[in-house]
Amino acid sequence: MADPERRVVITGLGSITSLGLGAGQTFEQLLAGQSGIRLIERWSTEDFSTKIGAEIRDVVYHPLEHYSKRELRRMDPFTQVGLVAAREAVADSGISDVDFDPTRAGSILATGIGGIQTILDNQAILLEHGPRRVTPYFIPNTMANSLAATVAIEVGLQGACYLTASACASSGHAIGMAAREIRAGYADIMVTGGSETTTNPLTLAGFSSIKALSTRNDDPTRASRPFDRDRDGFVMGEGAGVLVLESLEHAQARGAKIYCELSGFGQSDDAGHITAPDSTGRMPARAMSLAMKDAGINPEDVDYINAHGTSTHLNDMIETLAIKIALGEEAARKCCISSSKSMFGHKVGAASAVEAVVCALTLHRGVAHQTLNLENPDVENGCDLDYIPNQPREANFRNVLSNSLGFGGHNVTLAFRKFE
Repeated sequence: MADPERRVVITGLGSITSLGLGAGQTFEQLLAGQSGIRLIERWSTEDFSTKIGAEIRDVVYHPLEHYSKRELRRMDPFTQVGLVAAREAVADSGISDVDFDPTRAGSILATGIGGIQTILDNQAILLEHGPRRVTPYFIPNTMANSLAATVAIEVGLQGACYLTASACASSGHAIGMAAREIRAGYADIMVTGGSETTTNPLTLAGFSSIKALSTRNDDPTRASRPFDRDRDGFVMGEGAGVLVLESLEHAQARGAKIYCELSGFGQSDDAGHITAPDSTGRMPARAMSLAMKDAGINPEDVDYINAHGTSTHLNDMIETLAIKIALGEEAARKCCISSSKSMFGHKVGAASAVEAVVCALTLHRGVAHQTLNLENPDVENGCDLDYIPNQPREANFRNVLSNSLGFGGHNVTLAFRKFE
């Protein structure tokens, strides 16, 4: 159960996605039903079965608008976009404008794959020009923990600082562990979330080889179709999401605006297959149940679930089953559900973070976005719940869950509560 004396609230949000630069812009695009999925432009996909992705394009993020050339050499792209989102979240929270104890503030961030572009670039340099031409920044740029360290250095955070990596559940774990730092009394402020930039030839080839990606190349904006009968795989995305968490006491003492409360965290593992989810749905259901218990709520209290909703056959079917197990059939049918990945693709290690930003804004604004491209729900395989098709849904949302199911059987659920 959550300790009522150490409630955790969200006071700052930042994100960068294929839909836009900034948490507010991404959320508005989601509500408008816009898709950020296009034909890949950064490199030739001629020999690839999948030619689509949710890239961060120059219209959203141009590196030289945020960093000098010297700074860019010292950061892999995943750190660059993660720091952009962190800067927004920190500025949004206002913590830079007040005095805080740096030893009671930390940075727990996440990635699934990390600095892969640096590896690819320097492998090519090594083969063509030899070892002396490999950049001295190779090691720090490829370190996954460079993201958490870079944010801590910039903001001056001297408390807990590390990075979590659990595939598609990575940033869910980071957010959950950051909340625990505050609830346990070790921190007042935590900067948390995740970043991923994996829309490159090698990663796309790898996911294609296990038949995980959509090949609807002739109709990119309709390729990601969670819970739909005609889904054929997920769409690779990239981006970052960052949240500033604070103890309620600390936030109120400085007069901070509060988006919502981060009320619960649940985790489990299938301990089964390295890529396929457990067909029983019991372990993702356990993560949801633990998050509800941690938040002190019952299944009938859950108004909305931001689903993992990848648009793969197994995930959507098993996640729906898990929701029914965790909430019970009656409460599951009353709850509304949607998938952000239908519009901005699957961000792997950053997915939980960007979707946590979406959940915070859903509670703050009282509106949940729709699931795009849900034309024929896959009822024959059990996908028969309310996935908010076609139009956003306005409601007095009180309690929200966000699910993340990662390769390796990692399951994370975060619970959020409307702040009143």
